[in-house]
Amino acid sequence: MRRFLHGLPGVDAVGLEARAASLGTRSIKTTAKAYAIDLAISMVDLTTLEGADTPGKVRSLGAKAAHPDPTDRTAPTTAAVCVYPDMVAVAKEAVAGSGVKVASVATAFPAGRAALEVKLGDVREAVAAGADEIDMVIDRGAFLSGRYMKVYEEIVAVKEACGQRARLKVIFETGELSTYDNIRRASWLGMLAGADFIKTSTGKVAVNATPANTLLMLEAVRDFRAQTGIQIGVKPAGGIRTSKDAVKFLVLVNETAGEDWLDNHWFRFGASSLLNDLLMQRQKLATGRYSGPDYVTVD
Repeated sequence: MRRFLHGLPGVDAVGLEARAASLGTRSIKTTAKAYAIDLAISMVDLTTLEGADTPGKVRSLGAKAAHPDPTDRTAPTTAAVCVYPDMVAVAKEAVAGSGVKVASVATAFPAGRAALEVKLGDVREAVAAGADEIDMVIDRGAFLSGRYMKVYEEIVAVKEACGQRARLKVIFETGELSTYDNIRRASWLGMLAGADFIKTSTGKVAVNATPANTLLMLEAVRDFRAQTGIQIGVKPAGGIRTSKDAVKFLVLVNETAGEDWLDNHWFRFGASSLLNDLLMQRQKLATGRYSGPDYVTVD
């Protein structure tokens, strides 16, 4: 495993950041912008991961995911709601019949500092409660110390615990991996171990999703499919707050991985505040007026 991962081509950091910045300047006109906003809404994993989460808050979040704009039933649903394992059953009930998935963080999120059996118990609890997707965190300490097989075997075990029911998103916490080379290695490691999605971050550290690290992960899934025929999803999470940000990421997807990834089965935004801005921009395009934050629900 070490031989393979360290044999991957090194990342040209300057070139990567320059390309990400260049793609971020693309101009999106009105018709395309309306399409992009609806597409972005459909890709949101509406998330609440706070110690103060209550069943009431999760029900409210589920209702918003199923009907993001109660005044306009043409607004698409979000892709999923993302909650802690103990809130999965509540979320499942809240989105019943809507087509919205329930995702759950697991494996001692966000630090991942627990014994494997504790992590697997976390996963099994969430799946048993009805989770459609599991977002796991890798052991960054093991990865950074070069114990790649430990990380690989944990992902394999978590994938097995997901069973046939739940898709697995593997979170790298890119802000703690230090280098782009490490992000590329983690991407390939996660895909080889059976990840259905690779995800940038937990949203709980200073540096989360960036255009550059997401571009790098999009290149990885593109190249992985070219070599294996297997398509893997990508989920940037944390720090994506505006419609402008979301559209920039969609341009990255289209120009790097291609149209096959422009679907919520293969691309997601991990976010809490992004949806409100998308809804306000959508209302502005429809009415010509900017409604402001008082016209959307406060999560």
